Amino acid sequence: MCCGPCSIYPLKRILEESYQVVGFFYNPNIHPEEEFRKRLEAVKRLSELMALEVILFEDYRPQPFFDGVGRGEDKEARCSHCYTIRLEKTAETAKELGFDCFSSSLLYSRYQSHEFICELGSRLAEKYSIPFYYEDFRAGWRAGIEESKKMSLYRQKYCGCIFSKIERGL
Repeated sequence: MCCGPCSIYPLKRILEESYQVVGFFYNPNIHPEEEFRKRLEAVKRLSELMALEVILFEDYRPQPFFDGVGRGEDKEARCSHCYTIRLEKTAETAKELGFDCFSSSLLYSRYQSHEFICELGSRLAEKYSIPFYYEDFRAGWRAGIEESKKMSLYRQKYCGCIFSKIERGL
């Protein structure tokens, strides 16, 4: 789960398929700490509203993100690193906890590299011997936005890292 709003539609779709779902919040990319805390609180609120168990990495530790992006000038490399550290931690944790599969709310966003995320999910599925649940959740983009507004969840203005914040002029 990258944030509360982007998780709503994927969660609803997966729950419709009768899966038992456990959320997972691991986001060392989010910067600054104040933004990290807002997104964490939105995920906690969503978990209460949906009665969803969520594994939370609540400590603000951005170093794993910064270790792999240098000065952040190459957006594609930066985003690929970000997807990789987060999705790999998801796959690793899902495997350790004996889950049947793993997925990502990143598949909901129109702004993420959908193709890279799918390819990465497949590679990690093979590496960790756990299936990657794929669905193109972008079809629910508008529905997720409207639902997040009804739930009064914090809605962020940028992807999460300091570089995306700067690129948005914030």
